[in-house]
Amino acid sequence: MPPTKPAPAANRLLAALPRKDRQRFLAGCEPVELRFADILVEPGERLRHVHFPTESFISMIAPIDGHPRLEVALVGDEGMLGIPLVLGVGVSPLRALVQGAGPALRMNVAQFRRELVLSAELHRVLKRYLYVRLGQLAQSAACNRFHTIEERLARWLLMTQDRAHAHEFHVTHEFLAYMLGVRRVSVTRAATALQKRKLIRYARGDVTVLDRSALEAASCSCYGANNALYDRTMGGGARARRSLAKEYFVGDQHA
Repeated sequence: MPPTKPAPAANRLLAALPRKDRQRFLAGCEPVELRFADILVEPGERLRHVHFPTESFISMIAPIDGHPRLEVALVGDEGMLGIPLVLGVGVSPLRALVQGAGPALRMNVAQFRRELVLSAELHRVLKRYLYVRLGQLAQSAACNRFHTIEERLARWLLMTQDRAHAHEFHVTHEFLAYMLGVRRVSVTRAATALQKRKLIRYARGDVTVLDRSALEAASCSCYGANNALYDRTMGGGARARRSLAKEYFVGDQHA
């Protein structure tokens, strides 16, 4: 019998599955280490794998005039990379860029499609997650139109901290410009404003959140709205997360 090893940190989507479905799915995954700034897929490319981040996070960037210009989603342990496959589409419309290095679970597309057929519950969970993503995309479009750069920066820093599970993380000026869809000088002004209010410390790409509550107050309402949509639609996240953390991943059964 192959040796067992502790399961990687929980991904909330997988944690929401019934135990039998979850164990079979994990047996078909391989743990991988995502590296900062790696590009996992480009717009128009066929997806070869799905990724379920556990302690990493991935930025989804939309192309404008053929160039990556604006971040439209951030995927951490609450989600997955490869959601178009749930709709039967094997091509990514977005660039997937690793913004937070760390572990993830990876499965090849052929195996993932088999799992969708085998597990009605997996299909149900991922369709609900797709609904959340659509709602969050709509919220982001409104946010980019109506809220200030400083509010949007505060929101993004909160989202990043949630996925990094740490008070400190690394982000470049260039990427912040992608995220906000503005020039780098505007990023500098917004970050400086938050720093002067002692909400964050920002130096050479290293961000430290100094006052989480004040940063939430400085953020636009979209941060809370997106979290509420996820919790309302997905449900049971924290409870399922604790359950998965107790499970064991049987290594190399899929080899």
